[in-house]
Amino acid sequence: MDLNLLPLLLAVSEERNFRAAADRLGLTRSAVSQGIRRLEDTLGQQLVMRTTRSVRLTEAGERLVSSLRGPMEAVREALEVRDGVPRGRLRLAVTSIAEPFLSGPLLARFAEDHPQVTVDVTVTDEEFDIVERGYDAGVRLGEVIEQDMIAVPVGGPQREIAAATPAYLARHGVPTHPGDLLSHRCIGWRPAPETTPWRWEFVEGGKPFDVAVNPQVTTNDLGLMLRVALADGGITFGPWDCFEAHFGTGALTPLLEEYLPPFAGFSLYFPQRQHMAPKLRALVDHLRQWRR
Repeated sequence: MDLNLLPLLLAVSEERNFRAAADRLGLTRSAVSQGIRRLEDTLGQQLVMRTTRSVRLTEAGERLVSSLRGPMEAVREALEVRDGVPRGRLRLAVTSIAEPFLSGPLLARFAEDHPQVTVDVTVTDEEFDIVERGYDAGVRLGEVIEQDMIAVPVGGPQREIAAATPAYLARHGVPTHPGDLLSHRCIGWRPAPETTPWRWEFVEGGKPFDVAVNPQVTTNDLGLMLRVALADGGITFGPWDCFEAHFGTGALTPLLEEYLPPFAGFSLYFPQRQHMAPKLRALVDHLRQWRR
């Protein structure tokens, strides 16, 4: 067996796309496709199901990738340890609302301090197993991180807030209770087209509850939600950090603050390993220094 073909299979399993796997490995798409076929011919089993729209592993392919991932990761980490300098590609899956991590300065300073580390950030609100997809770490709200993961706080407590422009509120009135939102034009969020809009969550008398606002405008893009709200399009809902600058200028007005207490913030999370890769250790140390 040509062992050089195994990284091709791992890349395809993580990217779920021949073109993306080829770009990642610095190869042509046809080279990756032909390499997978050679591996299948050697093993006498189909490893990858190919259609015009998608690529997925067969059961045999899943078994092989599962057995390869640990040893290949150990080899990769061993190759990255040279002269004590962190190096290699650091793949991160980050939720779109993690403003403290995505704002720019944190990553810019990390890149400056660690020039041998290539940071590859996928901004996604899809929930998936970061280990299975080949990511080194992820950033999510602490309350939704699996218990078997190590979590390192990125920032302080977070708070969600409802907001609208003064012009919209002057025309339609100011809601004084979350239930009033049902009679307002709302701008909502959903993680994917086939899912229902996110319910807006509140706390009253120490008891949490949610409101299904039936938004007139729905999107998976927080930036679009904000732009529509700034254009007097209605009331929107999201992390305080994302709206804070507009509260300062008076462009947006915070609403229903007494029903929206703080909660645990964002964390960098990753699986527990006996030896942490130097590139990931560098990011963890950077985060801790950044918080201080």
